[in-house]
Amino acid sequence: MFGKPKPEVLIAGAGPVGLFTALALTRRGIRVRVLDPHSWEAGHSYALALHAESLQQLEGVGLRSAVLARSQQVSQLSGYEGATRQTAAKLPSQPVAVLPQSDLEGLLVQALLDRDVKVEWNHRLAACHQADGHVDVTVHRLDQEGRGYGVAHVEWVVDKSERLAVPFVVGADGHSSFVRVSQEIDFATVGATQHFAVFEFQSTPPPATELAVATTGGMLSALWPLPAGFCRWSFQLPQYAADEESRDKDVTKIQIGAERYPQLSTDDLRRLLAERAPWFNGAVGSIRWRLVCRFERRLASSFGRDRVWLAGDAAHMTGPVGIQSMNLGLQEGAHLAALLAGCLREGQPLSTFQAYEQRWLPEWRFLLGLTPGLQPGPKTSPWAAQHAADLLPCLPASGADLRTLAQELGLQTPPAIH
Repeated sequence: MFGKPKPEVLIAGAGPVGLFTALALTRRGIRVRVLDPHSWEAGHSYALALHAESLQQLEGVGLRSAVLARSQQVSQLSGYEGATRQTAAKLPSQPVAVLPQSDLEGLLVQALLDRDVKVEWNHRLAACHQADGHVDVTVHRLDQEGRGYGVAHVEWVVDKSERLAVPFVVGADGHSSFVRVSQEIDFATVGATQHFAVFEFQSTPPPATELAVATTGGMLSALWPLPAGFCRWSFQLPQYAADEESRDKDVTKIQIGAERYPQLSTDDLRRLLAERAPWFNGAVGSIRWRLVCRFERRLASSFGRDRVWLAGDAAHMTGPVGIQSMNLGLQEGAHLAALLAGCLREGQPLSTFQAYEQRWLPEWRFLLGLTPGLQPGPKTSPWAAQHAADLLPCLPASGADLRTLAQELGLQTPPAIH
C-alpha cells in the first residue's frame, strides 16, 4: 500500500516465482514490496507440478508439508506411441508434487501475510531506472472506471501514482516483463512456438501416478494426474497461429489470428484421446478447463545487471510439459534471495551477482537446445532415441536430477549442464 516504509527489494509480479522470492527474502529479514497489475482472481494458469528441487526450496520456507498435503504425487515418466507404452523411468530423488498453480499461490500469499507482507494487487510498475546506489521506480495503483453510453464497459485507469527509490528490483513479471523491457534486455525467440489444446477433467478411474508423454505424427501429448480424481491432458496442435492474447487462457473464447474460434468441446477431447492416446481407458467426467494455449521458446540475453534482476518467465520460456520454467524460476528466486541478503546485510559487492547469470544462463541454453542436448546411447530404446530432442523440455527435473532421469531413459547429457 502507499505510505508503507520503503522496501529494500521491490518485486514486480505475484506469480509463484515472485511470491516465493518475496517469502525467501522476508525470512532473511529483508523488507519487500510485491506488486501485480492483475486481480488475484484473474484467469487460469498452466503450471501445476513441483519438481524435487522445488520441494526442497519450499521446505526451506516452511511450506513443503502443506504443498504435499494438497498434491497428487507422480513417481514415473512413461512414453507412449500409438496404443503401446514404449518406455518408463522412475523419477529421481522423490516424487513430483502435482497441484493447481492457484493452490500454490494461495499458500505463498498466506505465508507472506503471516509475515505482515500484503501483495499489492492492481498495482503496476510504470518506470524503472537505475541510478547511483538505487533504482528509481514509479508505481501506479489501478482502479476500474465505468464508461460508455447505452452499453457500458469497464476500463482500468490509474488511480494514484507514487515515485520512490529502492535498493533493488526483481522482475518476476512474466513473458511481457516490464522490468526486462525497461532494462533494454533482448528476449529472443530461440525455437518454434507451440500451441496446445488443454483439458482438465474428472476421470474414473483416476489416472495412474505417472506423467505420460505420447508422440503421434510428430505431435506431443501429455497427461498429468491431479488431486481429487482430475487430470490434465495437453495436445500439441499443428499449424496454429494464435496471437499473444491466447496466453490469457480465457475459457470462454479462443482467439486465433484475426478469427474468433469456438470453445473446445467434449467431442474435441474424445477425438484427440482416440487419435493420440488409444491406451487411455479413463472415463471423461466433468470438464473444468478447456482452451488453446500458446507456448513460445524464448531466452533473455541477460538475467539483469547491477540492481535489477530477472527470474522465471521474465527471463525464459519453454514448452509446457515438464513445467521447467516455473520450477527453475523458484530456484532462481532462492539464489537471488541469498545474493540480495548478502549485499543488503553483509555488505557484499554488486559483483557477486555475476554468479547468478553464470549459473542460470548456461542452464537455459542447454534446456532450450542452444547447446548440445540429450543424445541416444547404446541402451536407448528406439522411441527415446527418435524423440530425444523433443523429450528434453518434457522432463520434470533440472540439474543432477535431470541428468539421472535422462540416464533412466537411456539418454546421455553433456559432461556439464551448467
